[in-house]
Amino acid sequence: MSTATLPPPTLITGTDAASGPRGPKPRRMLSRRNIFVYGTLLVMAIYYLLPLYVMIVTSLKGMPEIRLGNIFSPPLEITFEPWVKAWSSACTGLNCDGLSRGFWNSVRITVPSVVLSIAIASVNGYALANWRFKGAELFFTILIVGAFIPYQVMLYPIVIILREIGLYGSLTGLVIVHSIFGMPILTLLFRNYFTSMPEELFKAARVDGAGFWGIYLRIMLPMSLPIFVVAVIIQITGIWNDFLFGVVYTRPDTYPMTVQLNNIVNSVQGVKEYNVNMAATLITGLVPLVVYFVSGKLFVRGIAAGAVKG
Repeated sequence: MSTATLPPPTLITGTDAASGPRGPKPRRMLSRRNIFVYGTLLVMAIYYLLPLYVMIVTSLKGMPEIRLGNIFSPPLEITFEPWVKAWSSACTGLNCDGLSRGFWNSVRITVPSVVLSIAIASVNGYALANWRFKGAELFFTILIVGAFIPYQVMLYPIVIILREIGLYGSLTGLVIVHSIFGMPILTLLFRNYFTSMPEELFKAARVDGAGFWGIYLRIMLPMSLPIFVVAVIIQITGIWNDFLFGVVYTRPDTYPMTVQLNNIVNSVQGVKEYNVNMAATLITGLVPLVVYFVSGKLFVRGIAAGAVKG
């Protein structure tokens, strides 16, 4: 009895001789599309970074070198004296204490305003998203309308209100103003974020007997870190960079940093020190920049997770 001879096994490869190679055709690195996209990005990056470069190199130069007129050249001799003067001894009228006083005023304004507005807005958004109380739609509509009222319309009425309650010109009055004006848009953000969460979590907590604050503190709050980061960045940036409310609702001894910066840059006494002005501008913008760099990834996550969903 003879045994049949089996054919040798065939090697299975990723390509078939009949059909040819499979998969997408590799793209060329120097294609017309790539050149256009990366070229546009490069031009936009240069456009936005060039003023920052000029500010940095100017702030590190002495006035004799600045008078030579070449604003794009790097400093021949780096000096940090303009930064020290901008912080501690630049004059704004009768005061010559630089930005230091305005910095601490801004901190005392920003921290309580951010905490207060976010705490109230998060509870508002949670209530509007999960607890359909009577009049919720009307309340939400009023908040949306309030978010788009121009600040200039409310300046004088708020001056009258703060004067009547004895808070005009104080940091406390400005904290209240920032907290109130920040709540409408923050309530919208939190409401949209909580709406995007699975409704089953809320229903399961209700079945287990959890109440309003129990669900908020134990379930919603731990899952809401990204949107809280978004709210913190929005509030810190808006409040720290604010000039209008600062100049209207405070007095010289309680001016925030942006008002101090304006007074330093627009001072007409003595020689115009461009290096000090540039250093003062950079110091004023350091806080929002640090916040963006530290929490940038969480900011993107919060936006993507429902911060701008309807």
